[in-house]
Amino acid sequence: MPDVKRFSLAKPTLQTRFRIDFDWWRQTDNDWRVYLQSLLCSDHQQAFAQAGSDEMVDWVDPETAEVQRVDGLQHVLISHCAKVPGFITEHTAMVDAVFRLFLSNGNAPLTPLEMAGLLGRSGDVILRMLTGARIYRGVRPVMEG
Repeated sequence: MPDVKRFSLAKPTLQTRFRIDFDWWRQTDNDWRVYLQSLLCSDHQQAFAQAGSDEMVDWVDPETAEVQRVDGLQHVLISHCAKVPGFITEHTAMVDAVFRLFLSNGNAPLTPLEMAGLLGRSGDVILRMLTGARIYRGVRPVMEG
């Protein structure tokens, strides 16, 4: 079982910002690419099945205009598939709904209260899930500073 590490000694609250820590997830879960591929829309599932899923692509940051090499699978998932209607529904399991929410908002940090408002779920329940002994899908508190 992987080590459970927190960024701070302070216990996260409803105001703590979270996001997907893709580096942690890559290092901890050997099947992370398989899971991401399962979230692709049908068009991109076919494209990635034929082309392979470990391709890097150039991405231009819209705020800084800086060009970065990013994982192609993550990029297409965040920039297209997560925006397709029905990506998150009221029947999506809580862990998956939170993860999909971060994909759909470009992995911008959110508090449990913000997540609750966007998902129609309880902020307290989201906070308890995100601060338990297990880290789900790499969603972790944002390191401040």
